[in-house]
Parts: sequence; structure tokens; C-alpha cells
Amino acid sequence: MDDAGPSRRNIRHGGRILADQLAAQGLQRVFSVPGESYLSLLDGLLDTEIDNVVCRHEGAAAMMAEAHGKMTQRPGVALVTRGPGATNASAGLHVASQDSTPLILFVGQVPRRLRQREAFQEIDLVRFFEPITKWAAEIDHVDRIPEFVTRAYHIAMSGRPGPVMLALPEDMLSDMGESSDGGFVSVPSQPVSEIDIAAVARRLEEAARPIIIVGGSHWSEQAARDLEQVANNFTLPVAASFRRQHYFDNRRKNYIGDLNAGMNPELVLMLRESDCIGALGCRLADFPTQGFQVPGSPSDTRIAFHIYPDPNEIGRIWRVQHPITGRPESLLAGLVAFRPAPSRSREAWLRRGTETYRMWKEPRPVPGKAVFPMILSYLSDNLPEDAIITSGAGNYAAFLQRHFCFKTYGTQIAPTSGSMGYGLPAAIAAKLENPDRVVVCIAGDGCFQMVASEMATATQCGASIIVVVANNGMLGTIRMHQEARFPGRISGTSLTNPDFSALAVAYGFHGETVTETSEFVPAFQRALNAAGSALIDIQLDPEAITTDTTLQGIASAAIASDASTGEFCTKTANNQ
Repeated sequence: MDDAGPSRRNIRHGGRILADQLAAQGLQRVFSVPGESYLSLLDGLLDTEIDNVVCRHEGAAAMMAEAHGKMTQRPGVALVTRGPGATNASAGLHVASQDSTPLILFVGQVPRRLRQREAFQEIDLVRFFEPITKWAAEIDHVDRIPEFVTRAYHIAMSGRPGPVMLALPEDMLSDMGESSDGGFVSVPSQPVSEIDIAAVARRLEEAARPIIIVGGSHWSEQAARDLEQVANNFTLPVAASFRRQHYFDNRRKNYIGDLNAGMNPELVLMLRESDCIGALGCRLADFPTQGFQVPGSPSDTRIAFHIYPDPNEIGRIWRVQHPITGRPESLLAGLVAFRPAPSRSREAWLRRGTETYRMWKEPRPVPGKAVFPMILSYLSDNLPEDAIITSGAGNYAAFLQRHFCFKTYGTQIAPTSGSMGYGLPAAIAAKLENPDRVVVCIAGDGCFQMVASEMATATQCGASIIVVVANNGMLGTIRMHQEARFPGRISGTSLTNPDFSALAVAYGFHGETVTETSEFVPAFQRALNAAGSALIDIQLDPEAITTDTTLQGIASAAIASDASTGEFCTKTANNQ
């Protein structure tokens, strides 16, 4: 579990011991909202080289830590205080849980002598966090801090990665202790056997209509290169799981699209017709399977193999012919050596997928003077190949998923959990980790306003990012569903927005407003050349609600459907 490392014994307060354990893990920065419950830890950090990124909201701090974990595959660390600080931070732990990201949240807690009395800001942190963490515990004695930290790192990274929460009683952190520092924690991956590799190769060679689905959190640049070689050798169509497109160069002939909420209907059809589906590192969750409907029923036998680090996930819903516990990089490294004979049926199958994807990603006309698909296509064609794109949740992200071409591993940071407010914190974490790369956050107006105060964090820590706000004056996803179920009855989905560009300037950003497509390119060039961060507010027509239809189109279809089922009169009467 742990590599041997130097140990030392000296008397330190708990906060310093904890800070030293984080430094021993090679941690470069923590994301925090300081609180009086862990002053000793804040003090201890001063004696290390760990940078403390002070955030404005605990949810954003946890999301920055989660984004850090996505990029490094080692736990991002967030520090928050008890009670409201902890509950605010839980949003980021939910992202880490559903996205399988290693993360450790340290939460200040009331002194031990006050527990169980509903002291100021006291909650049962362990019970609160247990449902959304791999492990939740409280460190009760100062001399056990090294033990708890090394265990937290191991649990967060082993098997299916995920979040850990450790509660820190205020008086425990102030206690003086004498303990040996823990060693650096590494979790080696279990190699895939030659028998499993040969079985997968044989199944792929025999298939006439195979499809490979890639995703999950265990991935690397080498795995991406090996997958490209394997796909070429076996003539395989490759589809990316939700928000994992950067695992495979979208420009390659083998790429056929991503499995998201608004999936290409032709890709859905190909999944149904496939005779061999291989899942590499991803959970076969509701989005990739269209609500657990594709390829068929859970008893369907077309899922030929599924490799995943947690054996409990394989076969949990879908029947799998060849389950493999492990990481996809090991399987791919073994498959590279195989050179199957050419197959005309697979070549035609692949060509169908490639042509379908190319037609799908082409921008289509949408209402309004500022055409968001055209703007995203410009960014796709002109940003550096290693530029990092972050986003949160909302219908604006569907345009990004469809029209942006991801070319290099590690260029997309987005929540598969669908959490709003994620893009801006993730962009800050990405820029701090990659200061020489362009980082662009794509955010909806509702999504952005949940975390707009983190612009102050970006300015304070010198993270020069570019924020592109898709501003349509509403909570677009909810409005879309609202029009589909209750056409014409708008309730709770309209937004009164500030002047985003002026707000950005107040936070030390360069700010611009774009109302027409032609204005975007010069505005973006000025953003790139700005001395610090920049924000571009793109004012979009609310009718441009999805990549395929308009608000009016959704409402009209709903009314027509209701009329055919006899419900139209009731809804119409209610609208009068």
C-alpha cells in the first residue's frame, strides 16, 4: 500500500502533524474556506510548501479539489469548517462520488468535550457524509493523524476512486503529539491476465459490428495512444461515455460520437445493432445506456466484455459475457500486439459510424444573431490542441458536447454528475495545475451565477482563465422540460441577470459583451491577450434551447401530443 519513506518523531501540534502528512503525499495545494475550527491546520500549513487557495464558497472549494483529482488521479484536498461549511462542501463530494474521482475533505469539528450536545454548528459529520463517500471518519487522537491520512489516500485511490471525509475536532488539532510521519501512498494497478487479453482479442476479431465505449476515471495519455492503435488494428468504432470525449481524438476515423443525454439517434441505432459491445473503464450508467434501455434489456448478451476496477460494478445491471477486474490501460497495452485480418464488414460498419458523427457535429442554424454552435466550432478549430475546456451543467453544455472536437487527452474537465456551478471552479484548478495552457470555462448564465464570486479567487491566486457565458436569461434545461410537460406555463425558470461583463471588470477581469456571431472572434482575441482573466457574455436567443429544436417547437409538439391523447383540453383550459 505504502512506499517506504523517511520517518521522524518530534513534538508538534495536530495541525502541523496533519500538514506534514499532506506534504509527504506530494500535495502542492489545498482549496479552502478558512474556519476557526481548524486554525491549527492553517497554522501548520505555513511551515510547508503547500499553497492554500482561499475560495469564496465551500462548494466551489470542493469542486476545485475534485477537478484537481480528475487531472492528477491523486486526491484533491479541500479544507472547510463544521456545520454550514461542511454541508456546503457536500456538493463537490457528490460530484467526486458519481465521477469516481479521488478527493479528501477535511472538516473542522466542535471540540470533543462538546460533542453530542448540539454545540455551535455541530452536526454528525460521519453520518452526514457516509452516503456520498467511500469512507467517513473522525480523527479522535492526535497521534493517529498519520494513520488516518495514509488510509484516506489509499481508500480514495484504490478500486473505484472516490471521496473521503475526515472530521477534525478543534481540540484534537491543538493537542501536542509525537508521531512518525506516514509514507507516500501509491496504489499499483492489477495487471490484466494474458488469458483475458486473448479472450477479448478473439471476441473483437470475430465480431461483425463491434463498438468500444471508453470512460471512467482511470485513464492516461499512454492508454489513449494504445486505444488509437488497437482501434486501427481491429477496425473498431469508438464511442466516448458522457463527458469523456478527450479519451480519444475526435478527429480520428474510428471515433463515432459520445453517449450523452442528447445522443445522436443514429448512434443509438448502432448500439442496438451491435453484436459486440466492449466497455473500457466506464460505468454503464443511465446516460450512456439512454436510461438503461440501450443496447436492450439488462439480460442482453451483446456486452462482450467490461473492464472496471471495482468487481461490484461489473454485471450490477447489465449481463457481461467476460467481466474483467482491472484498469483499461493494462488491457489495451496487451491488445496492441494483436494484428487481426482485415474485415470488410467491420470496415463498412466503421464507415457508417464515422459518417454519422461527421454529419452530427456540423453546426445547424439556430434562432438569434449570436449563433452558439458557430462560436463553439470556432473555438474547436482555433484553440490550441491542449487547451482545457471546463463546463458545468445545463442545455448550453449540449452544444459544447456536440460541436467541440476534443483532440488530446486531458482537455475536458466536466461533471458526469450534472452539477451546476462546476465549470468556473474547475477552470481555476486547471489553470493552477497547468499555468502554461489556455483554460476556457463554458458556462450558462444560471450555472455561472452559482459560483460567480469565485472570480475573486481566480484574481487573487493569479489563475488567468477565459469564461464564456451562454446567456439566455433562463434556466434552460428546466424550461425545456417545462415546455415539454406544461407548454406555455412558465414557472420559476426566468432569470434577471446582471451585466456580466461589468461584474467581471469589478472582479479584476477583462469583460466584454457579444450580441452577434461576428463580434465573438475579435472579442475572444482580446480575451486571449488580456493581462489576466477575461469574461465574454454571449447574449443568446432563448428560442435556441437545444441543438435540434426551439422552445416553440417543443411546446408545439407537446400540445399536439396532448391533443392526440385527450389531455390537451385540460391544459388549455388551465392556461386561460
